[in-house]
Amino acid sequence: MNIWLLTLIIFILAIFTVMTGHGGGNFFILALVLADIDMHIADASVQFILFTTVLAAMFVFKEKKLVEWKLAIFIGILIALSAFFGGYFSRKFEEKILKLILAAMLFLLSVLMLKPVKEKNYVEKKTLPGFWIVKSQDNTVEYNVNLWIVVPLIILFGFIAGMVGVSGGSFIVPILVLSCGVPMKNAVGTASALIFISAFTGFTGHFLAGHFDYHIALPLAVGGVGGGILGGKIAIKTNQKLLKILFSIMTFLAAVIMAYKFFK
Repeated sequence: MNIWLLTLIIFILAIFTVMTGHGGGNFFILALVLADIDMHIADASVQFILFTTVLAAMFVFKEKKLVEWKLAIFIGILIALSAFFGGYFSRKFEEKILKLILAAMLFLLSVLMLKPVKEKNYVEKKTLPGFWIVKSQDNTVEYNVNLWIVVPLIILFGFIAGMVGVSGGSFIVPILVLSCGVPMKNAVGTASALIFISAFTGFTGHFLAGHFDYHIALPLAVGGVGGGILGGKIAIKTNQKLLKILFSIMTFLAAVIMAYKFFK
């Protein structure tokens, strides 16, 4: 496939994946594999595209104060630790079974994200032990983070993401929206910061292993960055309910891709 046609495909994919906070690793890798690019080079290129794309998007969201840094740091540490152990223990599980489990969880999340979240959940205060009150980046609302629910969910999803080798964007947004009461746009912006860290560390590993081919990765990253900037700007102006619907559609498609990997 012509590299510039593939760049256009990455550009279009980046718009939708950034809009919904997915990251897009599953979609990018499918595009590169279908273009007959070597798997090791494809993996390295996807990580490079991913971290440059979400970095560009992160600056767009940061300008509008849609990145909740306190939550990003907290969740980032938990995901990093759980993903590390997930990757370490992944050899004890059959890869095909892991993909089937992930596909089932993604399908469930695509359904749960269609559930309406009442606006009052964003500002209702809790003073019980285990509740963490976090003020939003723009100081307009306070989020009630139920640590009894959020921490186990993050550890569980991070562990599974580490076992399967995905960035976890499909899990981060639902946790922020459904469990922390974060508005969809803020959740997408926060997810971009978390995916950047994950993708950058993943790319570093591939780079040191000698899998990076700049002839392929750099042109594709141009499409990713352009799509990331445009996707971020569109997300900011898009209705929150529509963003949730788009997220559900993208998550369902990711589940189909993962299921395909299981049955092929």
